[in-house]
Amino acid sequence: MIHEVIERWHQHLRGELPGGLDELLHPDVVFLSPVVFTPQRGREITKLYLSAASQVLPGDVGGTVSGPAPADPADKFHYVKQILDGNHAVLEFETKVGDIVVNGIDMITCDDDGKIIEFKVMVRPKKAMEALHMQMRDMIETMGGVEGL
Repeated sequence: MIHEVIERWHQHLRGELPGGLDELLHPDVVFLSPVVFTPQRGREITKLYLSAASQVLPGDVGGTVSGPAPADPADKFHYVKQILDGNHAVLEFETKVGDIVVNGIDMITCDDDGKIIEFKVMVRPKKAMEALHMQMRDMIETMGGVEGL
């Protein structure tokens, strides 16, 4: 099942999935952020975080690039590895925020109906997480989302 879900995730990132995140996310999905200490529950809040990330991270994460495109294509958000097993996936990504190299993973769990029920993001190094935190906070506030990020 996870193979189909991840293929649809990649379609979404390319802007080619009819229904987008509504098609992928379970209504009760749990989103775990590297910068928010409590799990975020529900499709709408998860969509907010994933949409903000697509605006903050340079590259084609959600079909939108915020600001000038990086001069080096290797600086754009891209997955470098993926491990798929059962209903679980680990996708390692790399990108650059300013002059900081960001390395992280998306851990995705789906149910037997092919809906994402958990989306966990981990980022390293600490300097990258701090830069991402500031940018995500600003973007979510701009988008009219939650305060206190």
